[in-house]
Amino acid sequence: MRARHIDHVNLRIPADGADAAREFYGERLGFGIEDALYAADEKPFFDVRLSATAVIHLWPTDEFERPTKTNYDHVAVVVEESAAEIEAELEAAGVAVEKTLDSPLGATGEAGAVYVRDPFGYRVELKARV
Repeated sequence: MRARHIDHVNLRIPADGADAAREFYGERLGFGIEDALYAADEKPFFDVRLSATAVIHLWPTDEFERPTKTNYDHVAVVVEESAAEIEAELEAAGVAVEKTLDSPLGATGEAGAVYVRDPFGYRVELKARV
């Protein structure tokens, strides 16, 4: 078996969290939101489009439980911007930075990373491209 990349991550969000998710991932972080099938009640989740080959499924549900240190840490998303550019964009969008690291090791190598929390408590690592 030869893995190539992560296809998707599935995150539960509160049943009433779709608008907050669209605002955070779509407006503040600038990722694409694909929710036509969700809006048409044809599937129970919608997608945050990260690239042509990767999405985050956001699944609104009454079964949502805020993540804790014991069951989830973060999802890492490689972006084109440098860590300094990421921080500037986040500041302009009003997104609080939780922490930054100069060169954490990821699947593509070492590069700067900036960590934020989405409205539901999930940590998102925005990692500069190597």
